Amino acid sequence: MSAEPAVRAPRVSAGAWLDIAATAVCTLAWGTTWYAITHQLGVVDPVVSITYRFALAAALLVAWCALRGETLKLSRAQHAAAFGIGLFTFAIDYAFVYWAEERVTSAVVAVVFAAMAFVNLILFRLAFSQRASMLAWIAAGFGVIGVALLSWEEIASAQMSARAWTGIGLTLAGVLAAAIGNVYARRVELAGAGVAASTAWAMAYGAGLLALFALFTGKTWAFEFTWPYVLSLLHLAVVGSVIAFLLYYGLARRRGYALASYISALTPPVAMTVSALFEGKSWGALALGGVALVLFGQVLLMRARKA
Repeated sequence: MSAEPAVRAPRVSAGAWLDIAATAVCTLAWGTTWYAITHQLGVVDPVVSITYRFALAAALLVAWCALRGETLKLSRAQHAAAFGIGLFTFAIDYAFVYWAEERVTSAVVAVVFAAMAFVNLILFRLAFSQRASMLAWIAAGFGVIGVALLSWEEIASAQMSARAWTGIGLTLAGVLAAAIGNVYARRVELAGAGVAASTAWAMAYGAGLLALFALFTGKTWAFEFTWPYVLSLLHLAVVGSVIAFLLYYGLARRRGYALASYISALTPPVAMTVSALFEGKSWGALALGGVALVLFGQVLLMRARKA
């Protein structure tokens, strides 16, 4: 009598591993940028620092496209969509984030940004008639609740002064701008532009718009020649901009922007780990429970079918 064949567990596809790796790298990259941004505040105006960041990132992406032989030419429709990304994601969103962190703790900013998955689901329903599954909504909800628990001590201890409420308002505006930027990223994808070329143009547009804003508002153009400022700028430009956004937009094209934007809920645990290492931050039971909810939400969202 022949033995029955063993039942093999289903293998994880190469594409799924690529998505997991992209999510992990983006989470680590953006989770460490919260701390890096603190070294950009002070001597140099935030708008000027962001201009340096995305101008350098755009130049690196141009060099990357040249090395790979990838064309930088875009059609008029592709340029229009890339300009939209530059305006809303790399100019408005990041300017608001830097200004917010001058007024409120990064934990509060992180909690508000955890809602970006919700905002994305709503905007993509309005802009592209995409119906998200109930599982995607539940997963996004776990992300918000998890990050709230993760940062509860910081939120409870924050003094909600007029300055703090201004910071929260700037963060909300940043979330909306980032979500609108994702709509334009979807449009540039539908227009057939490559990820690297369109991102290079978008960052160049964003840096140009920020430079014009700095000039018209009389910002002082300065540079801080210190190791903390220079190294944090390089980390923000290379890791937090070039590498992270190439992986982010690639993930969004494969699995949808709801899943990709959930990374905003995954970054706070990394940010708090960095804070524990460099600033002596301790974790409580609520924070650990928050991490568990955030990770559970990510698992659910990975299982949700792309709209």
